[in-house]
Amino acid sequence: MKSLLETNPRKQRIVVGLSGGVDSAVTAYLLKRQGHEVLGLFMKNWEDDDDSEYCASNIDFIDAAAVADVLGIEIEHVNFAADYKDRVFAEFLREYSAGRTPNPDVLCNAEIKFKAFLDHALRLGADHIATGHYARVRHNPASGLYELLKGLDPAKDQSYFLHRLNQAQLRKTLFPVGELHKTEVRRIADDIGLPNAKKKDSTGICFIGERPFREFLNRYIAHAPGPIKNDKGQTIAEHVGLSFYTLGQRQGLGIGGLKARGAQKGGGEHAPWFVARKDMASNTLWVVQGHDHPWLQSRSLEAMDTSWVAGTPPAGEGPHGAKTRYRQADAACRMHTAENMPARFALDFAQAQWAVTPGQSAVVYAGDICLGGGVIQRCSAQG
Repeated sequence: MKSLLETNPRKQRIVVGLSGGVDSAVTAYLLKRQGHEVLGLFMKNWEDDDDSEYCASNIDFIDAAAVADVLGIEIEHVNFAADYKDRVFAEFLREYSAGRTPNPDVLCNAEIKFKAFLDHALRLGADHIATGHYARVRHNPASGLYELLKGLDPAKDQSYFLHRLNQAQLRKTLFPVGELHKTEVRRIADDIGLPNAKKKDSTGICFIGERPFREFLNRYIAHAPGPIKNDKGQTIAEHVGLSFYTLGQRQGLGIGGLKARGAQKGGGEHAPWFVARKDMASNTLWVVQGHDHPWLQSRSLEAMDTSWVAGTPPAGEGPHGAKTRYRQADAACRMHTAENMPARFALDFAQAQWAVTPGQSAVVYAGDICLGGGVIQRCSAQG
């Protein structure tokens, strides 16, 4: 099976999403070196306090424009901020208000980078779009389907964030750096003198950046203090609002020096505290001591709002591998679907998974092939 450019080697017009980072810059370079007509496109997706120290897209645009100048390609600046606020940020706030922990990067890829961006690129006459994601696309002639594969660098693979892409989107998408390791990308950038060769990788959500998360969320979501209880039902402190906490969270609880009242499951009296449950009805935050506490271990989950790369769920129960969060090793599992509920599936894991979090994505794999996934709704804790 061949990559998309190998199956269609003629010179093509390719619009590259230039973010200002080194990965998209090398993507543009590799495609131009192959003889394609390359156009850079910078996406502005957030406008609120964009001139702050945390999320200054104007700096990224300057870096992207400098890359375009070195490579000798044109660059266009496009504002998708309204689309982002309607399609991504509104859902982000709804999920947090409901007590879940969403992953807006997943929705941003499906709704902005590979929908609004793709539509715009096609209007420019593009044959394909390309981004600096660490993933791969492959056409399978036996099935006629386009497959989403993990990037070759296991430390940088981003297929988890791309699992909602469909056949129409994959057919038009290229991920050149997905064939490389990050060290090789940095070396190429340095060898050809790209101005951002040593630029630090971006972290966090684009509209949040590296700012204090609680401070940001406080602007948009109403919150009410409530009790923090341990696994014996004892009130040990007060939380500032359930939306500000996520399952498995250890920092920022305000109870770090508190000793347990009596023996705790999974940890001694000096073991660290973790968020284990959120009860929206009673506005209660439940915490436990010890990383291995049974309340933090789940053998199964249910997911909905599914999206499958092939357009339909995988046939059979598996075995498959699945991730319930980014940078997690694939966990062996079996998947269950029901014909009368096509937008739902369940996963049963061979080994308990830690801090499975409603709102996050459960992404299913068959080896290196990303099959798709859904949004975690609930999980079964062992305790």
